[in-house]
Amino acid sequence: MPRLGEPALAAGTLRLLEQPGLPGMRPWREGDVAAVREAFSDVELHRWHVLRIDDDAEALAWIEQWPERWAAEEAASWAIVVDGQALGQIGLRGINLYEAKAHLSYWVLPAARGRGLAGQAVRTLTGWCFDTLRLHRLSIEHSVRNENSCRVATKAGFPREGTLRGSMLHADGWHDAHSHARLATD
Repeated sequence: MPRLGEPALAAGTLRLLEQPGLPGMRPWREGDVAAVREAFSDVELHRWHVLRIDDDAEALAWIEQWPERWAAEEAASWAIVVDGQALGQIGLRGINLYEAKAHLSYWVLPAARGRGLAGQAVRTLTGWCFDTLRLHRLSIEHSVRNENSCRVATKAGFPREGTLRGSMLHADGWHDAHSHARLATD
């Protein structure tokens, strides 16, 4: 069916770009399997994430999905790195080029938490999304119980817009979620 308006960003906007490395982040690679396994075995991450990874093959499959999802213009993920070592993840989910928007996701390995890595990655990716990709809106949603994620979003310049009731299903049931967002014009 035809749309009434023109898309904010044309199909192919992402697909035609090579996924860039950005300061403090790079695309995932095969050598990051151990970091992915460590992340997805972390009890704290299990509280906020619905995915479990049990072995190296599953970790590698998780890494190998990202080029295909980039090409499909639906999602992207980068390793947050220090001295070449993957210490976390920052990603775009729910990419919608027609409306020029996406959701941000992030996590950091337990030993690297509290160093500001997630916040810096959010600021870096936000700048690239607005300045290079030309997105209009970025949002972050997290369980209202996830105070650390709330702090990261707020410190990275994403004001809280409201609470989405019963919008996230975690292993322990439904959670309300805080919604934070920024516009390219902010």
